[in-house]
Amino acid sequence: MTDPATLDKSPAPATPSRRGALIGAMFLMATSAIGPGFITQTTVFTAKLGAAFAFAIVVSVLVDIAIQLNVWRVVGVSGMRAQELGNRVVPGAGYALAALDVFGGLVFNIGNIAGTALGLNALLGLDVKIGGAVSALVAIAIFLIRRAGVAMDRIVVVLGALMILLTLYVAFVSDPPLGDALKQSVAPGTVDFLIITTLIGGTVGGYITYAGAHRMIESGLTGRENVREINRSAVIGILVTGVMRVLLFLAVLGVVAGGVTLAKENAPASAFEHAAGEAGMRLFGLIMWSAAITSVIGASYTSVSFLVSFSSFVEKYRNRIVVGFIVVSAAIYLMIGTAPAKLLIFAGALNGLILPFGLGVLLYAAGRRRDLLGGYRYPVWLLVLGVAAWLLSLYLGWNALSELDDLWK
Repeated sequence: MTDPATLDKSPAPATPSRRGALIGAMFLMATSAIGPGFITQTTVFTAKLGAAFAFAIVVSVLVDIAIQLNVWRVVGVSGMRAQELGNRVVPGAGYALAALDVFGGLVFNIGNIAGTALGLNALLGLDVKIGGAVSALVAIAIFLIRRAGVAMDRIVVVLGALMILLTLYVAFVSDPPLGDALKQSVAPGTVDFLIITTLIGGTVGGYITYAGAHRMIESGLTGRENVREINRSAVIGILVTGVMRVLLFLAVLGVVAGGVTLAKENAPASAFEHAAGEAGMRLFGLIMWSAAITSVIGASYTSVSFLVSFSSFVEKYRNRIVVGFIVVSAAIYLMIGTAPAKLLIFAGALNGLILPFGLGVLLYAAGRRRDLLGGYRYPVWLLVLGVAAWLLSLYLGWNALSELDDLWK
């Protein structure tokens, strides 16, 4: 927690190492959101709504910003991870949040590894089990490096930028109707609120909510003297996700607007192939692999970050535990062969609970426990935005729980 004696001091100049870690935190949040599910959802929803999907993107980005501004502000000013705040607000709440996050992160990591396998299959023609194993080894190697944190920061930034540039190229060659997309971003012909809530859950649900914020406080950026930098980092991280969503939307829109019907078994690959031929298929493979491997990194890092507060052993051997987390995820994937559908439904329901539960705890700390924030007076406007987003997150959580019915069909 920030020392009260330092609260009125000007923020210390950012060192190159801290600045690099902060940029890494922004991209860790963004690339954790941009996973295999993100790519598939964006493609399918674009094919369904056409240019009207632009409105859903705008609304979801605004809600994401409201949520992440609150999460980053509370975590950053307090200097405590979400589970630490949880236990201070309600004894045991932090343990419950950690349990939900770690289990949900583990199961979704199996899906992330499946995504890396699909990416390498499209890019190089590798067998999906070999591709998944190779990708898991790449992720493990990152956390075995002596300065694993620095390596992680640089890799998520490079791969995040690569995904954006490659998708920009495909969006350009697919020649989407930009005027129609711009018009329908504010005046849509169709509004689907279920799609909007699905997008929000996919970008700030589960472990993704805390990926960047936890990395931020570990970079040393804490305390109310750094509020401006904390705000800017949260917004930029969400905007990076938004830019990728918009470019992917435009790339697919250019294809479906031309009358193409995407293949149901792999809609994103079909869209890229129609847009740029064989090269498009290879680009899809690289984008999918980059999205999936950064999600593997984000899920593994963030899930273990929920455990370090409870044991000095976990803190001491943190990177090895992250490696173990990846190994278990990869082993389950290799045994099953594909992402286990029923487990993913169950984990999705749990992740739907993480957002309202965790956000509610943080907002309570912001509004009623100023002592946990070093006496910081939380802005009323931000708290109101947070409460509105929290109410929406309850709706998201209820929808996620209702999906449990699918387990028994």
